[in-house]
Amino acid sequence: MSFLIEGVQALTWQQVVMYAVGILLIYLAIEKGYEPSLLLPMGFGAILVNLPFTGVLDQTLQGGIQANGVIEWLYNVGINASEAMPILLFIGIGAMIDFGPLLSTPQMFLFGAGAQFGIFAAILLATVLGFDLKDAASIGIIGAADGPTSILVSQVLHSKYIGAIAVAAYSYMALVPIIQPFAIRLVTTKKERQIHMEYNPASVSKKMRIAFPIVVTMIVGLVAPQSVALVGFLMFGNLIRECGVLGTMSDTAQNTLANLITLLLGISISFSMRAEYFVTKGTLMVMLIGLFAFVMDSIGGVFLAKFMNLFLKKKINPMVGAAGISAFPMSSRVIQKMALEEDPSNVILMHAAGANVSGQIASVIAGGLVINLVTSLL
Repeated sequence: MSFLIEGVQALTWQQVVMYAVGILLIYLAIEKGYEPSLLLPMGFGAILVNLPFTGVLDQTLQGGIQANGVIEWLYNVGINASEAMPILLFIGIGAMIDFGPLLSTPQMFLFGAGAQFGIFAAILLATVLGFDLKDAASIGIIGAADGPTSILVSQVLHSKYIGAIAVAAYSYMALVPIIQPFAIRLVTTKKERQIHMEYNPASVSKKMRIAFPIVVTMIVGLVAPQSVALVGFLMFGNLIRECGVLGTMSDTAQNTLANLITLLLGISISFSMRAEYFVTKGTLMVMLIGLFAFVMDSIGGVFLAKFMNLFLKKKINPMVGAAGISAFPMSSRVIQKMALEEDPSNVILMHAAGANVSGQIASVIAGGLVINLVTSLL
């Protein structure tokens, strides 16, 4: 009868810790509603891959029989071999995005760039703390505030912290309503947060909406070719949305495809959450540096807006700069909520949405640039 308790006897304290991490992620997904489509499968997967002798990982059974585990297979095929799942997810994301607010106020492009400051600040911090360049760059990309980009970059650079990076990226994305107000209030005054902005959008024609994803893909492909898979699939999804002749396909990309890939991505990435690799001092440092990256993203966007205000007659509410992160549309909603708390008549949602959409493009370009820079130095 000893085989009945063999699994219990094989438990390690690190695996018990991972059960707690898995349950915490499931709790945040269900009770708090934080990114449930990702955190729930990641949390359940963390439990699955840390069961002793688990059948979801490849293993050798008694008699030398090789058994293939489904989660390890999904990870190897969908992420390790081709990065297919995070890239395919961008089709669905692109189909969800309306670039209209950005195209009507093109100056918002600048905030997408400014709010990527956290990436490079975090890379510098991680390097100073002793991480090698490929791990430091992978950790820094948490500041892209974009889960698929974080997974892709850490996988391409072969970081050993991919599980921790994925958990940090999606957890902090879910905590944007808590992190961003804290960061913004650190570097703004009440008067600055009360600045009103006029919204007189230029009309955006259908031709411009169709041309935009094509032109962006070509420019990014020439300037930052390592970004072309990310940007190209994002823009392809948007082209499906805007072309006007693929309504059913657009709906499928936004719903069925995005949900299916998100589900599979969440449970597949749990392969990197095995206790022996996850419960380490390095993981804790990754989580802390990731939080630093998110805070610096918001601060970078705010400081860019403040700098621009030195030369502008019509001032920009600095909070709009913080909306330049990739967490769309959550960040723009958070900024609008903060504006209303400071002044119930202040509506800056469309400006924030334009900056937020710009952050989607900037984050994937930044991911490609990081890959290009690091691979050229290694």
